[in-house]
Amino acid sequence: MFSLNRIQLIGHQTQAVTIRKTPQGTSVTDLNIVVPYTYRTEGGQELLGRSYHVVTLWGGMADVASQFVRAGSQLFIAGRLQTDTWEDEKTGEKRSKTKVVAQDMIFLDPKDKQHERPTGVSGRTLQLLNRADVIGNLTRDPEMRTTTSGHNVLSLGIATNERWKDKATGDMKERTEFHTIVVWGELAKEAAQVIRKGNRVFASGRVQTRSWETQAGVKRYTTEIVAETVSLLGVRSDGMDISVTEAPIGQESVVQEEGATQSSPEDSPSTEVPSVAHASEIRVEDLPF
Repeated sequence: MFSLNRIQLIGHQTQAVTIRKTPQGTSVTDLNIVVPYTYRTEGGQELLGRSYHVVTLWGGMADVASQFVRAGSQLFIAGRLQTDTWEDEKTGEKRSKTKVVAQDMIFLDPKDKQHERPTGVSGRTLQLLNRADVIGNLTRDPEMRTTTSGHNVLSLGIATNERWKDKATGDMKERTEFHTIVVWGELAKEAAQVIRKGNRVFASGRVQTRSWETQAGVKRYTTEIVAETVSLLGVRSDGMDISVTEAPIGQESVVQEEGATQSSPEDSPSTEVPSVAHASEIRVEDLPF
């Protein structure tokens, strides 16, 4: 069944770009994108935060980035979230790291140099972008807890699937991603009442990576989506009954009066809309994994 796993970023590259080659000769590089944002504390104070994102580029996109992307460059990135897992050779502990696999990249800086920050404007008109959208099935029942300050926070697990064609064998392969969704406040309370394991859900919000420590005092990182929107899918929506008709599109709902002239299809204006092909530089089926 179709699922959605998309992320869009507008941010700045934090360092010089280093390119490397796979054994098959494919170019690959990792960008480190920072997205500044503002948020309010529980006490109402507005603070500045930063989210950091590892973005992997393949093939021609990686080659272009190595030539033109510099530390500080502002970029738009669109892609998908991917979590890689491995076993620590020293401890045997299972480790994981979430990154963005880029499918589109746009350079946002002027050709000469970046503009100076305007004076007398609020940060709202200068905000960048950190947005993830996922559609998938819940892997577990929602887990609700209350913070020490009395705020409701809900944790959801959503699974999405990605299919691609293996370049070496030509076989179709499938990969499942598991996303942790965090929901706060009244939305958390309502979602906990209606959403259950197996339900199909849409969630949209910003991606954040937070750190925590194991019992041994080792720092670990968790990437999650802090949702602003959570929608239960596959259910009837408000107002749908008065908006839905059984009549086919284009069928007349009134009987034509006798003697009236009926226009032929040739007399009707054409409603054909020219198609526009939008193609990403990197296709999922071309990824070498």
